[in-house]
Amino acid sequence: MNITQLIAKELSVSASQIQAAVDLLDDGATVPFVARYRKEATGGLDDTQLRTLSERLQYLRELEDRKQTVLKSIEEQGKLTPELAAAIAETDNKTALEDLYLPYKPKRRTKAQIARENGLQPLADLLLNTPSDQPEKEAEAYLGDNVPDTKAALDGARAILMEQFAEEAELIGRLREKLWAEAEVHAQVVAGKESEGEKFKDYFDHREAIRTMPSHRALAVLRGRNEGILHVALKYQPDETPITEQSDYEKIIAAHFHIGDNKWLKDTVRLTWRAKIFLSLELDAFNRLKEAADTDAITVFARNLKDLLLAAPAGRLATMGLDPGFRTGIKVAVVDDTGKLIDTAVAYLHQESNALATLARLIKQHGVKLIAIGNGTASRETDKLAGELVKGLPEAKLHKIVVSEAGASVYSASELAAKEFPELDVSLRGAVSIARRLQDPLAELVKIDPKSIGVGQYQHDVNQSQLAKSLDAVVEDCVNAVGVDVNIASAPLLARISGLNQTLAQNIVAWRDENGAFDSRRKLLKVPRLGEKTYEQAAGFLRINGGKEPLDASAVHPEAYPIVAKMLDDLHIKAADLIGNREKIKQIKPTAYTTEQFGLPTIMDILAELEKPSRDPRGEFQTATFAEGVNEISDLEIGMILEGVVSNVANFGAFVDIGVHQDGLVHISALSDKFVQDPREVVKAGDVVKVKVLEVDPARKRIALTMRLDDEPGSSSARNRPSERKNRPGNPRGNGNKTNSKPRDKQPGNTAMADAFAKLKR
Repeated sequence: MNITQLIAKELSVSASQIQAAVDLLDDGATVPFVARYRKEATGGLDDTQLRTLSERLQYLRELEDRKQTVLKSIEEQGKLTPELAAAIAETDNKTALEDLYLPYKPKRRTKAQIARENGLQPLADLLLNTPSDQPEKEAEAYLGDNVPDTKAALDGARAILMEQFAEEAELIGRLREKLWAEAEVHAQVVAGKESEGEKFKDYFDHREAIRTMPSHRALAVLRGRNEGILHVALKYQPDETPITEQSDYEKIIAAHFHIGDNKWLKDTVRLTWRAKIFLSLELDAFNRLKEAADTDAITVFARNLKDLLLAAPAGRLATMGLDPGFRTGIKVAVVDDTGKLIDTAVAYLHQESNALATLARLIKQHGVKLIAIGNGTASRETDKLAGELVKGLPEAKLHKIVVSEAGASVYSASELAAKEFPELDVSLRGAVSIARRLQDPLAELVKIDPKSIGVGQYQHDVNQSQLAKSLDAVVEDCVNAVGVDVNIASAPLLARISGLNQTLAQNIVAWRDENGAFDSRRKLLKVPRLGEKTYEQAAGFLRINGGKEPLDASAVHPEAYPIVAKMLDDLHIKAADLIGNREKIKQIKPTAYTTEQFGLPTIMDILAELEKPSRDPRGEFQTATFAEGVNEISDLEIGMILEGVVSNVANFGAFVDIGVHQDGLVHISALSDKFVQDPREVVKAGDVVKVKVLEVDPARKRIALTMRLDDEPGSSSARNRPSERKNRPGNPRGNGNKTNSKPRDKQPGNTAMADAFAKLKR
């Protein structure tokens, strides 16, 4: 199969769909544009399928390029046979390709090469093909200036055979897969590192099958190894196996080369496996484990990030952002309904009356409706102060919400923040970010490095380029799914729009500042360096409210305006009278407007957009009400039922912010009364949930929660100890309490609570 056919088979779609998508992407189209506006060409491939296609396309093209390099190298050596060329052509992964290339790959001068130069290849062939009980006698015929004795001759012959055995591609592939299927990772604490490595205590003596090791445990063990706390090895046979006993792997090597009971050859096989092949395959296995763990962790991170970016905005209301602090005070920033900074102040908790007066003055002066409180140090005390404001100013109709301040300090110290607020103190910039992320999380969080938002596992341990690429794709998809108002969007937000980049985004903002608001999409073509091709990619995702053309405020692409014009002519009404008019839209027959370019999928999208123009795919804004008097972990009591916000979702469960500075963990087995394969089937980041407190460990800052509110701590239904609970089908469970939970993409991830607690975020 060619690349197109292979990807089509992997995605279970037709080759024509894949080829159409490949052609569009190669022509410079973006994934959001193709997914939204080229459904006819691709047969409706969605953004997830297109992302997978793009990644596989890059991998397979790199593989093809590498094949050509390998073929050329072997051919130049005069060693390319039709059989070898066919094997290389049929290879579908880089590892197998490198196995085939290994015998021909230029390498440093090895013992085997030196032995061949000394004329010992015939001896090696003789000993392999005609085993002798007296190899020393056979070696005597090969002595010379460079081979002084029989030991040197046999050592050289053995080196040749060991290299030959270790470079047999089909054999190495078979051994690799057997090792991956059967081997165990064995982690042990390095002597004397017990105290220093307390956080890795769960892995001080840990054994687990490598192929089923969950990503969070794999990354934890590998981090422990990198920090010098754990010694990590791969075990392929029981520890008590005598060293002289031949392993299954050695038997496979011996059988492959038809080696019988000849002791010298069996010793050669043993040395080949233990000193050469196993060491290489062990490294391969750990690399494979790391890659799989990286992919899994990055997937979890990307899903959480998507949920956070698509969290419902509080809306365009004047907002006060409070960045809590004891010694340095509460940093206060007030932004108007468009997010523009209009005032700042600093209030001190130890001067409560002055603080209340300062905040009340700002609220009255600027018509503040929302108070956003960062969830860092002193957040509970600041929340209490805000509560007094809400009660003391009933006429203001205030609402206070505690929001995550993850990444706010990163933004505050960034070059972007410095350009945006050159005269503003760094600490006050954080308060601005907190206020804006309540108004519109997506618009504000795009300014922050996704890795700093704090919704992933071991983000500093995974492949950084792969992580960045994945998170950038998530941000791009989220921004384009929502769309942006071109007349108020910041440059970082605009830069995420399909077809745009940092330079074009800055040019749009500069043109807007100099010439005023855009009154039509076509006016974007006046922006320097923004041509027709870019306009095609970006226009559908850019909104212009109150402009000359009503459709410019919708997701209808300008290229489809003639279709809408025909609909308007047939109905004898204007665009403004059709948009949002459900009765009129129902009168339109979609099939009457299909063309070769615009098929039924696009027409249906147009009608849906006309019915609900600029609909926001984000949900309805909701907040959690933290319990009064529960401010610290020491205030928690077993059995308490509390409301909280899901701050992070991992494969082993969900972390919930219940307002005590330390998130609690709902293990996967405690999320629902039904079997849960993936926690995201039940919850996502930002959800408001009710939980019951099962266990509290203030010393270790650990809180065990359950969403099955009829669970009794210590009862059989709670399995007495969270670490002993198992998540399996058929287990009777109480009911979790969460509004509007929906099934989501499934992903394996069952683990023990003890392991989950080991990863509890600080």
